[in-house]
Amino acid sequence: MTDRVERLTNLLALLLETREPLSLVQIAGQMESQYPDGQSARRAAFERDKAALRDIGVPIEQEIVPGGEYAGQTRYWIDRGRYELRGLELDDDEARALQVAMAATRPGSTSGQEALWKLGAGALDRSAAISAVLPDLPELPVLREAVAQRVAVTFGYRDVAREVDPWGLLLRDGFWYLVGFDHARGERRTYRIDRIEGEVSMIAGRTFERPDGFDPRDALPADPKQIGAVDEVPTARVRIDAPRAAAAEADLGEARVAIRHPDGAIDVDVPCANLPAFRSWLIGFLEHAEVIEPADVRDHVIAWLESVAS
Repeated sequence: MTDRVERLTNLLALLLETREPLSLVQIAGQMESQYPDGQSARRAAFERDKAALRDIGVPIEQEIVPGGEYAGQTRYWIDRGRYELRGLELDDDEARALQVAMAATRPGSTSGQEALWKLGAGALDRSAAISAVLPDLPELPVLREAVAQRVAVTFGYRDVAREVDPWGLLLRDGFWYLVGFDHARGERRTYRIDRIEGEVSMIAGRTFERPDGFDPRDALPADPKQIGAVDEVPTARVRIDAPRAAAAEADLGEARVAIRHPDGAIDVDVPCANLPAFRSWLIGFLEHAEVIEPADVRDHVIAWLESVAS
């Protein structure tokens, strides 16, 4: 006997694809031995399957044949018009919300972008300002416990062994950060958790007290493209075509506009300390944005686009 989940899937496909309503005898025949041979057992199994599909919102229709050779026979089908998703007719705010949700979970996903296009949320007059990767990190449970118990931890970071009092964790634009006191440097430091090397271990007996008034949100700049900067924030000059120039200026502010071109395009200076966030901001403009300088950032973006395309 076929697994019930498989049988439900096959029944759903059959009722969706049929051009005319089917009787239970026809359904059992086309699904080949997936239902019991006995009439009563077959009917009972089918009724359970039909109820299960209806419970999840599948509109199984039925009709009773009024006359002829099959008078009184019940036939079934699925109304595709009621079952399939129709056009959502999203307004700009709704489409933008979908874009941001997509950017926060599956940046660069081909299937995700195709889904946005199908829903009518492919490209708007304004771009999503940021994109990030939703993390699933093995270090998080240990760090959460260490923060809660106020126990120091040790881990590797940029080829250096660290001993840190973990004051708090911060999720900013899809990246987890650890904020704490680094004993080797004698000051507060912030670490991006996905860049930690090796395992995180709690140091037995090494407890600490968190500073009064500590707020992990103060450890990072509000603009994700500035994350990673130590002193002066590095910037990249980006040319935005005329159709999206107003959107770019609204996102960045007039002070970021370096050059206004006669055709309506503008050159803007954009923070790029956090290259993944910068790339995500850039790709939101599709073909309407081009990195002009510096050369290393331009080369980085080109290499990334080529890797995605290949």
